[in-house]
Amino acid sequence: MNRPVPLPLEAPETAFPTAGGTLVRRSVLASGVRVLTEAVPSARSTSIGYWVGVGSRDEQPGQYGSTHFLEHLLFKGTRERSALDIAVAFDSVGGEHNAATAKEYTCYYARVRDLDVPMAVAVIGDMVTNSVLDPEAFDVERGVILEELAMAADDPADLAGEAFFAAAFAGHALGRPIGGTPDSIRAVERDEVLDHYRQHYMPSGIVVTAAGAVDHDQLVELVAAAFGDVPPATPNPRRSAEVPAEGVEPRLELIRRPTEQVSLIRGSHGLDLRDDRRPVLSVLNAVLGGGMSSRLFQEVRERRGLAYAVSSFAPAYLDNGAFGVYAGCAPDNVGALLGIVDDEFRKMTDSGISADELARAKGQIEGALTLSLEDTDARMTRLGRSELGVGEFTDLATALERVDRVSTDDVLDLARDLLTRPVVTSVVGAVDRADLEGAPGADDV
Repeated sequence: MNRPVPLPLEAPETAFPTAGGTLVRRSVLASGVRVLTEAVPSARSTSIGYWVGVGSRDEQPGQYGSTHFLEHLLFKGTRERSALDIAVAFDSVGGEHNAATAKEYTCYYARVRDLDVPMAVAVIGDMVTNSVLDPEAFDVERGVILEELAMAADDPADLAGEAFFAAAFAGHALGRPIGGTPDSIRAVERDEVLDHYRQHYMPSGIVVTAAGAVDHDQLVELVAAAFGDVPPATPNPRRSAEVPAEGVEPRLELIRRPTEQVSLIRGSHGLDLRDDRRPVLSVLNAVLGGGMSSRLFQEVRERRGLAYAVSSFAPAYLDNGAFGVYAGCAPDNVGALLGIVDDEFRKMTDSGISADELARAKGQIEGALTLSLEDTDARMTRLGRSELGVGEFTDLATALERVDRVSTDDVLDLARDLLTRPVVTSVVGAVDRADLEGAPGADDV
């Protein structure tokens, strides 16, 4: 395979081998549910995911936080199973089960022995299709979510991340926190969450993926049974690109907290999922802050001892992306650390990267991609994101080939685009604005 495999919604059956010798199969059921599997011959366990193509960016006014709220509620019981029944089903076989809410999707997942796949498919399917959203459980879980938000608010790194996204995507749905805010969680009504559930958790909007010791035909039968007798439907259209976020305005978000260490993020918009320069960005990210040999790690930690943790990141969404640097340091070191970040940005836009750095970054990325596929969870996740994202499956061989084609000139061109954009800086800790020389903006939060 030397190019991505398209996953057209109108194709009822698709199958293709991967570079690693596994077989990916995809079936579109009459109900509109899409089922994708990757059979790994040596595996004894199976990772299973029920994916719903709705995330926090899809919430309407009055619903903020509903997607994450709903993720919690689906574990609280169905018409057939109590919350304890759900927990016991997995605990009694040594299985793992959990869920995750993101900005563009929600996933309910499990990992079990091959013998326990029927149980996992049935239980998660019951949660997704038959949850009752009991009013009493709703009020109890509201308190649990408020505690979760309070825990996140006590984590300076989490707080810096939320402040960065709120400023970088000001006025855009991607700038809202995934879990909502304490005010939105206190205000949201059960009827709003129930409407959110009924609107988005239809078979036509659900994708089921499995990787490991899995028989595709058996899984299709199990999934069909889990959804029961429902009217025929076609799969929901994939997410379409929306209006991109407005360009970043230089801004400083300062949140004072009596912490021993300051958490800070400096960055801007990045590349979206459809951008052909994503492999180039992977190389740039690896060289700048992607590992212990990266420029930032070596300069900030190894040479100057200014921070224990420093790294860069590049999340991508269908029509937007972000790129930034995170670090945690003593209050007295914040100004110096921000100066180093800016210096490294300038160095990369002036002269790019060396041939040695390019080779090292490619080796790092290619090795990490290969090693990640030793994990059935990663394979299951790759299937779900492929189906819900741009609608194509990118095999390891294709991904490696794209990385291998990146040149030093490519990185320099991208750096001159990406690293010259106006930046947002979020800082959480015991610092004053006067300590942040060189940081743009002037608005406290």
